[in-house]
Amino acid sequence: MKYNEVYIKLSPVEPYRDLLTYSLGEEGPYDSFVDTPDGIKAYVPTSEFQSEYLDSCIEELKNIDTALQCSYSVVEMPDKDYNEEWERQHQAVLVENFCWVRAPFHPRRDDVKYDIVIEPKMSFGTAHHATTYLMLSLLETENVENKCVLDMGSGTGVLAILAAKKGAAYVEAIDVDEWAFRNAKENFERNNVNVTAMLGDASLLKENKHFDVVLANINRNILLRDMGAYVGVLNLGGTLLVSGFYEHDVDALRKCASELGLNFGEYKCRNEWAAIRFVKS
Repeated sequence: MKYNEVYIKLSPVEPYRDLLTYSLGEEGPYDSFVDTPDGIKAYVPTSEFQSEYLDSCIEELKNIDTALQCSYSVVEMPDKDYNEEWERQHQAVLVENFCWVRAPFHPRRDDVKYDIVIEPKMSFGTAHHATTYLMLSLLETENVENKCVLDMGSGTGVLAILAAKKGAAYVEAIDVDEWAFRNAKENFERNNVNVTAMLGDASLLKENKHFDVVLANINRNILLRDMGAYVGVLNLGGTLLVSGFYEHDVDALRKCASELGLNFGEYKCRNEWAAIRFVKS
């Protein structure tokens, strides 16, 4: 089968690379992506490429941010197995020497404590993005053994999987996207962990069900909007770990958390992205 390679350049790159990848892969015919320093390379069967569809996806992003700069070029590639090409370029990720996040076609590593197998299928959460890496890093030092854990915006389910592998008594993973919901369920089975997957948003949270640890790797606006709901189901002394925002957003998140009775614990940064640990006093 012949494929087109569509090289899309974005300025700024984040968070629009992830949004565009989602649009092209979830709703369109694109089936593999490779991140580049200035955007993405997206692969689509030549017979299914439509510039109008790509232009409409880009236009949606520009409606979000009128300052966004975007351009693309299209090259028809010679016949070859593009799943194989994607596998070759999709690298496994070692997080802080304790967690190995890999696809099924990567070899297992026995020199790390936690081996997590993720088939991403366009869902967010492979540890390549700085925010997922940061959340996994914070989870390394978070005691979840015999505790109840909630993973909001779970994506591939990678955070929920790590929590389960670390001995959590109960783990619940919620995502608003049906594709991510199905993908996470497959990944839970693949990793042989017991996680309850739910399709929906913060409206599913009920105050008669409480958690010791809440994980939320979403984005700044949703975190600010829904943090009250997370705090409402968090036990006293419980921990809220959040990411999905830039370093310059830390103050806004800390202010919101303080108003809700959360104490600031620590934050980590990676490639201008940030993650914070809060504790409910």
